[in-house]
Amino acid sequence: MFTKLYLRFKHDEDGIALTEYLILLGLLTAAVIAAVLLFGEQLGVQWDSWAQWMQDSDLGAPAVVGGGSG
Repeated sequence: MFTKLYLRFKHDEDGIALTEYLILLGLLTAAVIAAVLLFGEQLGVQWDSWAQWMQDSDLGAPAVVGGGSG
């Protein structure tokens, strides 16, 4: 009985693939969290700088007047 169960799990690769993807997802999540913690303040400063540049730049786009829904 246990031999058949062992052989079935030995040849089943779906669980292995799922485990690998979950490990990869965990590592990527940890990397994003670490990057935000390490560079969060500097990213905020750069984002504000970029936003100010966009507001100050004349990009030649027509201005939205009214901004209504129709």
